[in-house]
Parts: sequence; C-alpha cells; structure tokens
Amino acid sequence: MTRKGTTKNWQKAAGAFAALALVLGACGGDDDDAGDVTGDETADAGGDTGDGGDGGDGGDTGDGGDGGDGGDGGDGGDTGDGGDDTVDAAQGGGILDAVIARGTLNCGVSGAAVAFSVTEADGTVTGIDADYCRAVAAAVLGDSEAVTFTALTAAERFSAVQTGDVDLLMRNSTWTQSRDTEVGMDFGPTTYYDGQQLMAREADGFTGQSEVSEIDGAVVCTNAGTTTETNISELAGQLGITITLNTFEDYDQVVDAFIQGTCDVITTDGSGLVGRKAVQQPEGENWVIFPASPISKEPLGPVYAQNDSQWADVVNWTVYATFIADEYGVTSADVDAALAGDFGPEMQRLMGGEGELQSVMGLSPDAFYNVISQMGNYQELWDANLTPVGLDRAGSFNAQWTDGGLVYAPPAR
Repeated sequence: MTRKGTTKNWQKAAGAFAALALVLGACGGDDDDAGDVTGDETADAGGDTGDGGDGGDGGDTGDGGDGGDGGDGGDGGDTGDGGDDTVDAAQGGGILDAVIARGTLNCGVSGAAVAFSVTEADGTVTGIDADYCRAVAAAVLGDSEAVTFTALTAAERFSAVQTGDVDLLMRNSTWTQSRDTEVGMDFGPTTYYDGQQLMAREADGFTGQSEVSEIDGAVVCTNAGTTTETNISELAGQLGITITLNTFEDYDQVVDAFIQGTCDVITTDGSGLVGRKAVQQPEGENWVIFPASPISKEPLGPVYAQNDSQWADVVNWTVYATFIADEYGVTSADVDAALAGDFGPEMQRLMGGEGELQSVMGLSPDAFYNVISQMGNYQELWDANLTPVGLDRAGSFNAQWTDGGLVYAPPAR
C-alpha cells in the first residue's frame, strides 16, 4: 500500500518553499553558473581515466555492467571544474529542493549492466541500481516511477554528477579514495560489495579454481581506460607473466570479442562476469570465473555531489531503510504492521510513526514507508534483480552483518 496522498500534500508546501529558494538562489547568480555547464565538459571531467580513480577501483569496468564501475577512475578526476559548479548548485537551494520542484529524479545509470541497470527494448530500465533510483524517488516524491533515467558511459558518469545533469548516479561505481577526495563527489552506503575477477573457457583448460598465473601468454580483453585495465596489467607484472592486453571502449565489444575467440580471457568485476555468463554464454560452451578470491575490492553504491549534506542524508537513509527493513524481516507486505508497531519502535519510527525523523530531513514522515511498500527491502531488491542471474547473497560480503556479511545500517533513532 502506498501513501502517495500524504506525500503529495506535504510536497505542495515543500514545493512552494523550494520554488522560493530557487528564485532567491538565482538572484545570487551561482545557480546560473552551475546550470550553464554543458555536456561538453564531460570529456574533460569524465574521460580522463587516469585521474581520479584509479584508486584501485579496480575493475570497475564500466559499462557492461560489468562490474563495476567502470573503473575509469579517472573520469572524474579532473574535477576541478565540475566540482565547483556542483557546489554552486548546492548553495542555490540544494538538490532535494530542486527534485521536489521538478517533480522527478534525474538518475544516471549504465543501461548495459546485467542485473544492475539494463535499458530494455521497451525503454524501461531494470536492475538493482535502477531500483535504488526508484527507491529515492519514492522517498522524495512518494512515487517510485518519478524517475528520468540517463544512460551514461564510464567516461561520462562523473561529469554528469558534477554538472548537475543527474541528481544521483547509480552506475556500479566503485568508491575509492581518489574519487572521494578529488572528484567533487561523495559516495553513499555500499549497495553491492564486488571484486575483479577473470573469465575464460573451460575448453581452454581453465576452471573456477584457476589462478591468475595461469593466463601467462593469453590475450586478455577489458574496457579501455579503466582501473580494471590497470589492475590486471600491474598484477601480471607482479606475477612475472606476459599477457597481451586488448581494450575496447564498450564492454559489449569485449564480450563479443571473447565470443568470437579474439580474446582468451576477459576481466571485470565478478558480478558483471556472472551476469554476462548468464545471458550470453553460447550453447555448448562453459565459461568459468576465477580466481576464487577477487583480485580487488569494489564497493559499489550511490554517488552524488559533495557539499550538499541534506541530499546526502536523503540518499544514504533511503539505502539504510532497505537494510534496516531487511534486518527486521519487514517486506513490502509488512509496512502497515511495522507502522502499527508490530516490529518494534525502530521500524515504527522508520515507517513514519511516533518519533519519526524523516520530517527533520525535509521529507514526508512516510518517506521510507513509501520506499519499502513500493520497492521492498534489500533482500527483495536482491531477489528481483541479482538472484535470477545466479548471484548468491548467502555467505558473501553482501549478507547481513548478523550473518557474517557487511550489510549494516546505523540505528534509526
């Protein structure tokens, strides 16, 4: 059951305030500067892969979903410019006010990341990253469908945040030191703990227990300008093996080259490899993923402009709401019982009951009620998107903290 009526009434007052804030901000001129920044800066801020991210993003390979974040760490690196514009935009009333006034959330995704964000033939966007965009829209606007999705390449994604083209980036992007400190952006809670791995054919002598040292002499393919590329090159040097590294701008090209036999091995984040195997492995072949322990850490999650703490709180606590509901076993079918107090005072507060804190954040009291009722808890999001491609939560870092994983939220009090 959604409670859109309550949210809409609240939004009328908030929208009026937002409009006033935007007008006042425009008088100061800062917003205009931010708004005038165009996609032309994408090349500068985005593509330069080296710069920012290399932090070991590892593998974030970018699109293909493949995994991660496309590692292009760098993209963003040159953040100087975009970062300043983002700060100006935040000072002009904040992203939350802008989203409420606009009536829709602008969310950047990959559009080609299996199980994370895929643009379907009918134009809809599916995947857990896309669903977190919807969750934020449910929290802010009361309507999970009030999202405008923008498919971004690895080189474009960070500049889109910096220039304000998107309010939120959910594009399997790895959280690294350089990106967090140099790129003019902040990272929210990790929604998927990933790691770079490799994939090859069983017919070529590889197994799931193979080690990276076994690719000596192989042709390895991955995305260009990503830390996936950097990671595998550095590791080959450390191991004293020789590989021929071929890179492609788009991860679809990487997988196509692998299918055609141009590549012996491909590499990206493990989740991306699992997804590609699930949907693209030819009949009669067996693709194997190795090594058993990933060669990098890839914490993936939301990215947004820095220096807007209110918006950061909104995004972060939307994610935390899905974690807390999962911890209590509150599903989309249980929200009314949780609001009534059947699951204890913390869940009652989170659903908008006595002692709620959402209104302090600038949201409707029922903001997280709408998130869970419309989108579900973390396990429901996982089951809808990741389970179908064979990604198992149990025993992984993505399990609840009570089950040995790293999924954990601060108390809602």
